[in-house]
Formats: sequence, C-alpha cells, structure tokens
Amino acid sequence: MKHNPYDDVVAVIHDAADRLGLGESEYNTFLHPERELKVSFPVRMDNGSVRIFSGYRIQHSSLRGPCKGGIRFHQDTDENEVKALAAWMTFKCAVTGIPYGGAKGGITVDPAELSQGELERITRSFTKMIAPIIGADQDIPAPDVNTNAAIMAWIMDTYSVLKGHPVPGVVTGKPLDIGGSAGRVEATGRGVMIITREILKKLNIPMEKTRIAVQGMGNVGSIAAKLLDSLGAVLVGVSDVSGGICCEGGLDIPDIMQFLSVKGNLLKDYKKDGISHISNEDLLVLDTDILIPAAMENQITKSNAADIKAKLIIEGANGPTNADADKLLFERGIIVVPDILANAGGVTVSYFEWVQNLQYFSWEEEEINHKLNRILCKAFEEVYAMHKEHKTSLRTSAYMIALKKLVTAQQIRGLFP
Repeated sequence: MKHNPYDDVVAVIHDAADRLGLGESEYNTFLHPERELKVSFPVRMDNGSVRIFSGYRIQHSSLRGPCKGGIRFHQDTDENEVKALAAWMTFKCAVTGIPYGGAKGGITVDPAELSQGELERITRSFTKMIAPIIGADQDIPAPDVNTNAAIMAWIMDTYSVLKGHPVPGVVTGKPLDIGGSAGRVEATGRGVMIITREILKKLNIPMEKTRIAVQGMGNVGSIAAKLLDSLGAVLVGVSDVSGGICCEGGLDIPDIMQFLSVKGNLLKDYKKDGISHISNEDLLVLDTDILIPAAMENQITKSNAADIKAKLIIEGANGPTNADADKLLFERGIIVVPDILANAGGVTVSYFEWVQNLQYFSWEEEEINHKLNRILCKAFEEVYAMHKEHKTSLRTSAYMIALKKLVTAQQIRGLFP
C-alpha cells in the first residue's frame, strides 16, 4: 500500500495539539485543506498527438495571509502528496512568522520526457486552468521539484496575458529581469546551512571537520553542500537521481558542482580517485555526523531508520522522514531538524521577492541574506526553546509554535458566518 504523507501531517498536528492542551474544535480546521482543485487539460505534443494531463492546486490555509507554495512536475505526483505539501507550507510559514498561508501544486508528468516546447505548452495550459484561484493577493506559486525560473516566467506571462496587465507578484522564483529577487535561487540551500550552523552551536560542535552526507544534489542540496563545504565541513557523500558517491577523506564539492552544471551529467558518471559509487539508500546510512535528505519525501522510513548512523538529520526536502521513522529516530537520540524549519529559506526569500514586486522596488543580495539570516535564527531560537522547555522533538516543538500561531489567528478572526 502506497504511503500517504498526509497521514503524517495529521498525526503530528494531533501530537502538537495534545501537548498544547487544545480541544479538537480549536484546531480541527487545520486537519483539512480549504480548497482542492484537480484539473485535466489537453496539450498538443510535438508529434501532433494530443495528450491529457492531470494537475492539482491545493490551498491548505489562507488564515494568516495569501496562500503560498511551489508547483512540482513529477511522474509520481498525486493528490495526497500535494495535500501534504500544502499543509507543510502552512506550518512552515507560521513557524517562521511569514504572513502567508500554505498551498502547493503539481502536474503528474515526467519532464525529462518532454521537449522545451511541450514543457512550455503544459505549463501555460495548467496556468490557465488554475488561474481563477491564484493571484498576487490570493495564492502565489513558486518553483519546486523539476520546476525553475523559466517555468515561473511562463506562469507569470500566461497569468498576466489573461489579466490584461503585468502581474509580477503572481509567482516568485522568477528570473531577475522580470521581477525576481537576488538570492532566491540559493535561498533554500542557504537556509539549510544557517539552520545546520545554529544547531551545531547549540550542541557545541565545531563546523570544521564535521562529516556531512547530502541526499539530492538538486538546487537545495547542491547549494547547502557548497556553503557548508566553504565553512569547513567535510562532505563525505552526495547523491542525485542516478545514485551516490562517497569518499572517506571528503569530496571536492566545487568540482562536483562544475561537473553537474553540464546538462546531462549525472553522478553515476563522475570519476575521481578515491571515490566509491553507492546507491541513494546506502548514502542514507553512511557513517557520518550529519545527514541532509534534500531529495523527495518518505526517504527515511521504519525499514531504514534503525540503520541511520548520523547524529543529526537536517531535512532539506519536504517530508523526507515519515512518522514511524521519526519516532524511532527520537527514541535513538538522533536529532531531527524538521523540514518546516530547516528548508524555510526558500519561502522566506520568496516572501521578500513578493514584497519587492508589490513595492516595485528591489533589494541588494547582501540585504536579502541578512534578512534571511535574522528570520531563520529567530525561528530556530523559538523552536529550540520550546524543545528544551517541553522535552519534545524539534519537529513537535516547531509544530507547537506554528499551531499556536494558527489557533490564535483563528480565534482573533472568528468564524464566518
């Protein structure tokens, strides 16, 4: 039976609510998405045939502000995955104090099978279908798995044409030339670095010589690896969709990133002396100090949690650890910094981009990074204090803080009618 990530969301909400002493009527709103849109749309392929694609846009909560969340293109994307991702966004924005609610979107498609023209037509058709429920003051998409700045540009252009005027604030993660923000591409990976740095400070562990493995060398994992490497950490293992590589003495991260920057290059083809090729599953159980799962959800499960050797897990991906594994890791004394805190850098700088668009103004990258550091450090301190006070996992602590903010907002706003 396929794992349903939304079940994990519900379980952790119940746990956080119980610890806060909340009655079910105070928080049951957050067990259900506000709005779920499933669309089917035709696209003409390069060979002249017409294919029907399915997509989703799910808005979990608009209680604290406009909905916010990425759009992913992946062959395994389904309704339950998007529901979970939307809910995680609600709690991620709340724990960081960003005035957004949560949403997510996706199309069930393998973009590797598409030409550039097909990819653009699919993106524009999907945008047309979800246009009635998105907007700069309603729901703001962003990049996610297998989507990027170019795809955000197509979404913005399609939406703007439909509205009859430019609407740069309808999406974030855009190219700089059409309203994107400095620092946005690196933001999620930079956030992972910041949170890693802060937890190591609390544990009195020096960054230098700390051994780290990163699962997933996409945008998030590669930037996190690069920044941690620059701070003196030793990256002993990294992986991508083709598998992983490891080296006891440490990997040459700049060289690996240069190799991967060439279109079509994958880690399975990376050859250097002293490097061993391993599977993604093997990478998760490497003998290392820190593990950063930065690929897809449901990677650490009950079947491999007992074999994890890392002392710290920093969740660069959304939902990489399922509920059963989370419990086992806590019992083993392994500290897990949850996704809703660890990878919140992306939505934080997306917020900055949106604010700049609304003001028709731009900030320098130095200012962006300073603001990002301040917001994430503040959120981390709040979560860590809750963790120490209540003797809970960092995940439960983060959800307690977020849920408390959401419940408070609901009490202030009241119910209509």
